[in-house]
Amino acid sequence: MRTASELGSSPAYVSKRIGILEKTLRVKLFHRSTRRVAVTDDGEIVYQWAQRILEEVEGMANAVSTLKTEPRGALRISTSFGLGRNHVAPAISDLAKRHAGLEIRLELVDRAVDLVGEGIDIDIRVGEVHEPQLIAHRIAVGSRVLCAAPAYLERRGQPKTLADLAQHACLVIRERDQTFGVWRLKGSNGLETVKVTGPLSSNHGDIVRQWALAGHGIILRAAWGVAASLRAGELIAVLPEYRQPAEVWGVTTARLASSAKVRVCVQFLQEQLTRGPFALVTSFAKGMG
Repeated sequence: MRTASELGSSPAYVSKRIGILEKTLRVKLFHRSTRRVAVTDDGEIVYQWAQRILEEVEGMANAVSTLKTEPRGALRISTSFGLGRNHVAPAISDLAKRHAGLEIRLELVDRAVDLVGEGIDIDIRVGEVHEPQLIAHRIAVGSRVLCAAPAYLERRGQPKTLADLAQHACLVIRERDQTFGVWRLKGSNGLETVKVTGPLSSNHGDIVRQWALAGHGIILRAAWGVAASLRAGELIAVLPEYRQPAEVWGVTTARLASSAKVRVCVQFLQEQLTRGPFALVTSFAKGMG
């Protein structure tokens, strides 16, 4: 049986804590006399359990510390269809090769997501982040541009002002950050708005692009989504002096310092979507006027 001195008993305030513990557990932890204080059988059991608890707490601290430095575990990412399929997905493929400890789930959606309610770690989105409780990390700078097929412009003519778009067939996509059928663009006069309509609309950017290539109307699409078609002359810029800002953000609920897996993913996407093989194109050699 251990004595109190062998257990490292200390200053008087410890006696008060022991008294509280004895009252809580409804047991006597020490035999006390004028000459000696010794641990009871119940005290010995409590001591052994305390040792186990301390070991578990230390293990928990080490595990949490490791999670902050080594990227591993489940990682859920959400983004829009076109951006996800053509840029985020191939970049994530490379990320998975570099960090085998990650279990990545990529979800492509055409709507705003609830990060907390849906258990999303990172939402890769285009446009402004309005939720004050979320943290936005800029992934890349981009813009949306107006364009149409040569056949359409030969048939209907080039609009001369932004207001002219109201008289044209505009192919509308339901963007996650946009009011449906309302286009807001920046030009020499600042931000301007026009209400547009057309015979076709979709929630998928590639479908709308295909309709534009077929000559159905004018589209407002992310520059990286129509770069190849503009260079090839399959699409022609419409009102090229107008652009719609479309920055790409990695939105999280926690700061990057608190999670290695989130931090590594955000930093990797920042690198890959600005300088890597899947970088978002923002300028063109042909088709821009």
